[in-house]
Amino acid sequence: MTYSYVPQGVCPKEINFELDGDKVKNLSFVGGCKGNLKALALMLEDKTIGEISSLFKGQTCGKKESSCMDQLVVALEHAREESK
Repeated sequence: MTYSYVPQGVCPKEINFELDGDKVKNLSFVGGCKGNLKALALMLEDKTIGEISSLFKGQTCGKKESSCMDQLVVALEHAREESK
């Protein structure tokens, strides 16, 4: 199933991904640090929500209360709840 999430308080305007069970597929970000986010998306392909959450949940960016990766975790947790 394909999901789209509008993150809060970070540079990307949208996070898009698919879930195959608990595994993340075709992750992409609209906006933000394009090179870094493209590389992270490639590295996270086929990782589970739990693996990604354990790495990035609660991470901040500078003085912001969140980060792109923390917002990805929020998006994945919303998608997991929505798919139940």
